[in-house]
Amino acid sequence: MSCKSTLEECIPLPIPEEELIDLTVKAKDWAIMHGAAMRSKTNFSPDSLNFAPFLLTPSSFPRKEYEKAVELQPIINRLMHNVAHDEEFLTTTLAETIKVDEFTGNLFNIYKKVLSNGFGQRISLGILRSDLMLESRCKSLVTSKGNNENEKPCAFCCWKQVEINTIASGFGHLGPVSRAIQSFVLRELNHPEKLLSMPENRALSGICDGMIRAWQIYNNPCAIILFLIEDISYNICDQRFHEFYIREMCPHIKILRRTLTEVYKYGKLGLNKELLLGDCEVSVIYFRAGYEPGHYHSHNEWDARYMMECSTAIKCPSIHYHLAGTKKVQQALAEPGMLERFINDPEEIKAVGKIFTGLYSLEDNEVGNATYEMALKEPERFVLKPQREGGGNNVYGLDIPDALRKMTRVERSAWILMDLIKPPISRGYMIRPGGHMPPPIVDVVSELGIFGVIIGDVDNIICNYQSGHMLRTKLSTANEGGVAAGLGALDSPYLVD
Repeated sequence: MSCKSTLEECIPLPIPEEELIDLTVKAKDWAIMHGAAMRSKTNFSPDSLNFAPFLLTPSSFPRKEYEKAVELQPIINRLMHNVAHDEEFLTTTLAETIKVDEFTGNLFNIYKKVLSNGFGQRISLGILRSDLMLESRCKSLVTSKGNNENEKPCAFCCWKQVEINTIASGFGHLGPVSRAIQSFVLRELNHPEKLLSMPENRALSGICDGMIRAWQIYNNPCAIILFLIEDISYNICDQRFHEFYIREMCPHIKILRRTLTEVYKYGKLGLNKELLLGDCEVSVIYFRAGYEPGHYHSHNEWDARYMMECSTAIKCPSIHYHLAGTKKVQQALAEPGMLERFINDPEEIKAVGKIFTGLYSLEDNEVGNATYEMALKEPERFVLKPQREGGGNNVYGLDIPDALRKMTRVERSAWILMDLIKPPISRGYMIRPGGHMPPPIVDVVSELGIFGVIIGDVDNIICNYQSGHMLRTKLSTANEGGVAAGLGALDSPYLVD
């Protein structure tokens, strides 16, 4: 049988209509009652939740590629740790970007000030998420001859890295709960045997254990963990379940949730640079905000960020980890010979190098100008990315030429160009608040995120491990796929050989 650029469904579709309607209603209720939920952006109320969009059954993902991603994550953790602690590399790489991107420039200014004054805390906590997609157009496509003389590409040939998140790496709760929803559904459909091919997901416990370990390293039993949050937290369950897990495992650890504005109003540094919020000393700061310009309403919020960076609290992420996660840094890491600067083992260098897709500079020089012309000539091959997190910021395909032409040569430095990954298509039922009933079968594509936790300073790594996963799935016709942004849906991998 010849291969196609589609992945086979977990179970035969369609599901009979009457059974599908009954199952969808039950699954929606299950999701809300188990915290697979978000606050509505259109009808916001702090007292109510909508279930988060989800796929009714898990999407297929090749076992071999999943296992490779899991095994590689500790190496990626160490790579990003080394990048974050390389002042010369960060300074050189971001030199042009900070001239035209005010937000990245503000972050970099804090980094330089902290460097000159000395870090209040040498140890950092990194909670990272490496996002990847299967690529169906690799140069070395797997082929299947079968009885057909015309060889056709298989559904995939490898996975490629989309980006590395170093701040507010979400889905620690929503990743595992996605598996739980779909496990419930498969049991209801009398397919419990399918659960054996759904990998266990300990993202929530793995991430929270990293925060608990950092709290222990700080070594003050009276100190608290600070969750830095947005003014309005729509993705509330994904944050609160971290808090609830820590409180359940360690009832003696107190957690406070505060905005940047509140840290400015109520925070101060003690005599030994300890961060104080009222009478509470902060041991660990877990950032779920601070990654986009809208979180900084004035100079006050930037002052709060600087105060936190100067303090003895262990940051997740520290300012240099935040900068290491910028798109420009990731583009620079993909340049030939660059990985050797941060990784010593030739086999590890080879393994990491294989996951990079094409990443191109747009700076005002010979290389950047060639990239510019390439993007104008074949825009459908690419995605244009700024130095932003949180989704909804990229420019795709045929929209790229107009976007580039509106930029000056200098402004282009704030962006990178990336090869557009073409993942294989799956089919399934996407369940959304207010969606059609019964839900239609739709074509979807998925993005897998592998979590990693690393704690250490410039000289030593105290712990480093892979800590679970998440799967986001979107319509095959959609560009962006953020669930919190309303564009994607919760999912989990069904491993196939």
